[in-house]
Amino acid sequence: MSDDLIRLTAVEAVRSLRAGKVSPLELVEAALARIAAVDPLVNALPTLCPDRARAAARRAMDGRGDVTAPGWLAGLPLVVKDLTDVTGVRTTYGSPLFADNVPHRTDACVGALEARDGVVLGKSNTPEWGAGANTFNDVFGVTRNPWNTAMTCGGSSGGSAVALATGMAWLATGSDLGGSLRTPASFCGVVGLRPSPGRVPRGPAREPWGTLWVEGPMARTVADVALMLDAFARPDVRDPIALEPPAAPFLASAERPSLPRRVAWSPDLGLGPVDPEVADICARAVRRYEDAGAVVEEVRLDLSAAREAFQTLRAASFATTMGPLLDHKRDRLKPEVVWNIEKGRALTMADIARAECLRAKVFEKVSGVLADFDLLACPTAIVPPFPVEQRWVEEVNGVRFDNYVDWLAITFAITLTSCPALSLPAGRTASGLPVGVQLVGRPRGEAALLGHSALLEGMLGERFRVPVEPVSS
Repeated sequence: MSDDLIRLTAVEAVRSLRAGKVSPLELVEAALARIAAVDPLVNALPTLCPDRARAAARRAMDGRGDVTAPGWLAGLPLVVKDLTDVTGVRTTYGSPLFADNVPHRTDACVGALEARDGVVLGKSNTPEWGAGANTFNDVFGVTRNPWNTAMTCGGSSGGSAVALATGMAWLATGSDLGGSLRTPASFCGVVGLRPSPGRVPRGPAREPWGTLWVEGPMARTVADVALMLDAFARPDVRDPIALEPPAAPFLASAERPSLPRRVAWSPDLGLGPVDPEVADICARAVRRYEDAGAVVEEVRLDLSAAREAFQTLRAASFATTMGPLLDHKRDRLKPEVVWNIEKGRALTMADIARAECLRAKVFEKVSGVLADFDLLACPTAIVPPFPVEQRWVEEVNGVRFDNYVDWLAITFAITLTSCPALSLPAGRTASGLPVGVQLVGRPRGEAALLGHSALLEGMLGERFRVPVEPVSS
């Protein structure tokens, strides 16, 4: 029975909960049993809160929640990335400085999920302060890719992606700055949505008006992501840019797959090398839209200005949010974090002004494409999953990257635009590793993006490949 339950999609599980076919407590126990069996092989969920989860499940069973609200989760267990505070649950941010930290308040995004009767089961592993697209830290160690445990799961929402791919959770939170949600979704064969800034409330935050960093939903299917986005989507007084929820639920869009009239395909966004096998898998996936009657056209884009713009603005953000740690705890921060903070502190007003102008140019180019096309598609990551011992991608097709962020340009260029972007499983390499395609929608266009993504998901058939049993090389 437990095995059957963990294979349900989130939408199916919630429908079973609503119908009384299964109880929240049964799902909690099924998830805990799966975690006990699988997590020792992948190290995705280092902190669990089973007693808290059981208490929340019992409250959901009392039937006091707003069952008519879009996104009502009915007692469905979920996991929260270890960058996000949950009252009474150890939250380390992947940092030895906070190895024993237990917050006294819950972040607004988790509060939204709990208000919809979501049950927090535990925390998912992340790199220190979310810095890097390989999930490892000095508190909990390395999280491994279940498709091949010798490989990385990506980052920084790597623990969440692995929990989903292995059936340890039905839903998981992620956060995304330069691709921290999208890259692990690609590497683990699940779905991840970077929503528009303000779509998911957050806070309290040290940079409440920032638009580079967002919280977002991760799941095994497009419909599950839409369900979670409905649960997330509500204003919160702690978030000054939070958006009002849409008139129609996002799940309705995902459950009515829609055909985009025109799709723009770019193999690289004009940003440099992409592994040929990855590019081919993504191109073939996007061309499936033509089978349904859409026009798919390759477009020439040059978003090279995104590199300087993002690196500057990201560094400024690190200096704003983490500067005090460098002053007092420098020796206990990993080198990449120190580098980012120091880079931010060295910036001049001229540097920041130039970065904002470059960001505007990037947005102008992408919005120009989206004025003529319903979707922009490109690979989510420029390589398939790489060995877990490798901190970051240093070279692709003879092109070298001189820092741990630069190889992520294909996702962070889209971050700069504030357009919603979804990573959808597109296929697998010859060695069996997942590859994701990145689908970019118009500003605040999550509903249409979900509908178009659901159509392609149905044609590709990749959704039926998870959950998986971890495989060692």
